[in-house]
Amino acid sequence: MRFDAVLPAGGRARRFGGADKPAASAGGRTLLEWAAGAAEGASRLIVVGPARAVLPGAIVVREDPPGGGPVPALRAGLAEVRAPLLALLAADLPFLRAAHVSSLLAAVGDGAGAVLADDTGHPQWLAGCWRTAVLRDALAGYSGASLRGLLGPLEPVPVAVPAGARPPWYDCDTPERLADADRLLRTCESESHVGT
Repeated sequence: MRFDAVLPAGGRARRFGGADKPAASAGGRTLLEWAAGAAEGASRLIVVGPARAVLPGAIVVREDPPGGGPVPALRAGLAEVRAPLLALLAADLPFLRAAHVSSLLAAVGDGAGAVLADDTGHPQWLAGCWRTAVLRDALAGYSGASLRGLLGPLEPVPVAVPAGARPPWYDCDTPERLADADRLLRTCESESHVGT
């Protein structure tokens, strides 16, 4: 299934002290690099936000206004999408992997899209895959600012995965959550080297 990926990475990060959250490091990689890794296989990688040197080859666009939120970011990213499907992935999900995105793509089926559901069944609007044409039509008639308000009426398929110690919907929206993610990622890396 051919798809493009849109990574909104230009938010104001208020709970993160206004720092450049996608450029923050966890487990030896930036959060933006983890998101790009989850989108491996995408025909085009579209990053919405300020230019950064960490992802050579990515298409970088700005939302209008800059820092305006996920709906303007999706609108800006969607303008660069060429594939019939797209993955919309937040740039602060360090445990999201390409296998999760593959499951989302497969779950779209004949519907409008599929979104990751957390362990309570709550949809994660910035971890989903969508039909490009459906999103374009929905955005054309939408004047709101809520991503849930835009995507919810499209009735995406919820995709549940086991949480485990590193749930794929875990977002690093505070410095404390980033520190926890860093610790878990480094523990995972050290465990993978045991016996090698």
